[in-house]
Amino acid sequence: MRNLRIMTSTRALVPLLAIVLVSGVPAQDSPPSSAGWVVIPVNEYGALRSRAYPTAIEPEASPLDATLTRVEYDLRINGDLATGHATLTIDVLRDGWVQVPIPSGLLVREARLDGKPAALVPGPTGKGGGQQMAVLSKRGRALLVLDIALPIGSSAGEERLTLPASESGITRGLVVLPRLDVDVRVGGGLLYEKSQSAAESKWLAYGGGGSALTFAWRRKTEDHRVTQALRMRGSLTELLSLGEDSTSVYAEVNLEIVQGAASQARIKVPANVTVNQVLGATVADWEIQSGEVLVKFLEPEEKSARFVITGETRLPRDGGIEIPLLALLRAEREAGGIAVEVLGAGEIKDTKALNLDRADAAELGPTVLNRQSPSLLAFRFRPGAATATRSLKVDLTRYDQQAVLTANVEEARYRILVSGEGKTLIQARYAVRNNQRSFLKVTLPAGAVVWSSSVSGRPVRPGQAPDGSLLLPLERSRAGDEAPAFVVEILYMAQGTAWTDRGRASLALPALDLPVSKTGIHLYHPPLAKITVEPGPFRTETFQEPTSSVLNAPSYEPAVAMMAPPGSSGQLDRSQANAVPSQAATQALVDDYKTRVNARHSGSALPMMAAFPAVGPSLFLVSELTSENRGSTIELTYQKEKARGGK
Repeated sequence: MRNLRIMTSTRALVPLLAIVLVSGVPAQDSPPSSAGWVVIPVNEYGALRSRAYPTAIEPEASPLDATLTRVEYDLRINGDLATGHATLTIDVLRDGWVQVPIPSGLLVREARLDGKPAALVPGPTGKGGGQQMAVLSKRGRALLVLDIALPIGSSAGEERLTLPASESGITRGLVVLPRLDVDVRVGGGLLYEKSQSAAESKWLAYGGGGSALTFAWRRKTEDHRVTQALRMRGSLTELLSLGEDSTSVYAEVNLEIVQGAASQARIKVPANVTVNQVLGATVADWEIQSGEVLVKFLEPEEKSARFVITGETRLPRDGGIEIPLLALLRAEREAGGIAVEVLGAGEIKDTKALNLDRADAAELGPTVLNRQSPSLLAFRFRPGAATATRSLKVDLTRYDQQAVLTANVEEARYRILVSGEGKTLIQARYAVRNNQRSFLKVTLPAGAVVWSSSVSGRPVRPGQAPDGSLLLPLERSRAGDEAPAFVVEILYMAQGTAWTDRGRASLALPALDLPVSKTGIHLYHPPLAKITVEPGPFRTETFQEPTSSVLNAPSYEPAVAMMAPPGSSGQLDRSQANAVPSQAATQALVDDYKTRVNARHSGSALPMMAAFPAVGPSLFLVSELTSENRGSTIELTYQKEKARGGK
């Protein structure tokens, strides 16, 4: 047993163990020990034996009985039939009788399996019924040769032979036609080889077994166009973009072949033009030769061709400029024209043209028509010979570019009245400069209700954008920094959370789609609340009048609503209260009343203009440079103080 413990090989352990079990006598090299039996469990002995003599793993059985690996056709066309042989390579994967379907549609006259006659049996009825089956009994690869015939179809002067689809992975078709001078095409596969001998044509094609392999041929028709003299017409449309540093050249060339076939085209290019690229679906290659662009086609063009030339050149920045003109060579007649545009701030003052007529941009096609340049001139080639000399000279004037104001909010002023119940009344006034925008988009806080709106003191009814924002019509001013400003005013109510004894509150301001240079806020709050503004975009300062003059003018308020001016204690002066309006002021009130009554009875009543009640203690907040579409928020901390005489 000691020898058993020092053994390391399981294969050597089992025979030794068997000897001990049989004889009970230890090995001679082992020390003497008493004779006896060694008993181990049967399952342990079986495990040791299986490790010493492992059994070979049997391969899994194939899910298929047999496969049709390859189908090869060797056919010769005789009249309306194609006769020959079809060789089927079949791999049988199990012992016993198996059935393999042969391609359907074959007219089989004889079948041989490995050189011996074989019989074909009909397949199962139902879907695909009527298909013949080959019966095999020997495992391995077998060759089934079928003597077949297939019909030839004919339609519109074209003959067609179709080899049926099968379950094989590869289909090879070799077809011999005892005729010359025919054009052939293959469907469902690839024509691998085409050859001709003394009196016959031979075609070799490959395809997949899942689709039919079709040969179609017709008599070859001789085309004498290639041998005829070339006659062509064409059009060339050139677009020149005059930049300050460089000038881009773009030309579209269209060819019309009248006689013969064109294998190439030549375009004359001035020496100061560098051609960068020639693009076209039929362009094979191009090169520069002696001031000409030689464009080669993939195949000789017999009807039409089209390609595009792009390049660049360097011309003077301004002054008199000689425009480089491209020309189509070897054309009987050349149509088209040239368009010249100015990139940047500039204008073409004068032109001198030879054999060119002024034209509209639409006459030169969509490429020129879609250009958005403010300074663009178009010329059409004067009818005549293509070899006629053409020239164009323009006088260009450049302008210094200046910043032009599009639209801007010069200053925004807000008056905000906050109540302890959480309701907030906000009056927003904006000093706007504009020379291009039609509307000002204002996004109010959620749940806000507009009371009134006006532009330049006139009440307006705001529109509504798809996202729910307000659209206020703007006045268009003249261009430049000195364009006058006008006032856009909105008065609205927002509902918030009621104030407790102490806490925090947030006041959201409208978001505009224009940048705001500076903002001032006059915030009126409950008298018994102590307000602290948290750090943020706004800071507290002493009240200042608006820097924009249009905001210094009083906003529209009904004469019957006599409110205290901002920053006062809320009480009116007795002399102002007892003042008697003049006759002119009274008449103005009457006219205003009639105007509002007529508007109320009309179909398009304007919103009411309400006065802002500026009462209670206040704070003044300022900020600068608010970007467009950004709404600012004022964060407040409040604490209510006890009223005098309270507990």
